[in-house]
Amino acid sequence: MDHFALPSDSLYKAMENGTLHRNFMGYTPYATRLMIGLGVSSISDSWTAFAQNEKTIADYQQAIAEGRLPVFRGHNLTEEDQRLRRHILRIMTASETSWYRPEEQDAVLEHAVARLEPMLADGLVLLEPLRLKVTEAGRPFLRNICMAFDAHLWRKKPEGKLFSGAV
Repeated sequence: MDHFALPSDSLYKAMENGTLHRNFMGYTPYATRLMIGLGVSSISDSWTAFAQNEKTIADYQQAIAEGRLPVFRGHNLTEEDQRLRRHILRIMTASETSWYRPEEQDAVLEHAVARLEPMLADGLVLLEPLRLKVTEAGRPFLRNICMAFDAHLWRKKPEGKLFSGAV
């Protein structure tokens, strides 16, 4: 996607053998379900929840001095969040995803697939029953493809620039 790796690099090998993983810090050659963020504004991930530490040094230090975790905010992932996260992760790391049972294709997933229609017309993705595959031409647009699956983004309908945008 937006990384370079030599064929001898562990990231390249992980991509080739299907073990590539992605987290807040980027791509890794192995999957992790727990990431503990240390320091100001860092983000922790327990796979079912996210937590962000205090955003200023003063607030972070005060929380530590008071003997409490310096957590500023957090989010427990719903079943829908976790399901969509799995699809996004598979797209980002394997350039494809599938839903194995027709009942998995609920309204949220149907809306995501509908948002991919322009990319389908441009040859960036292939859609089969219960499967999405990113084409070679679509690889530079992985972030855009994944955005179709971001239910929180589409429910908010942001009008301004996003913190981390895609071209």
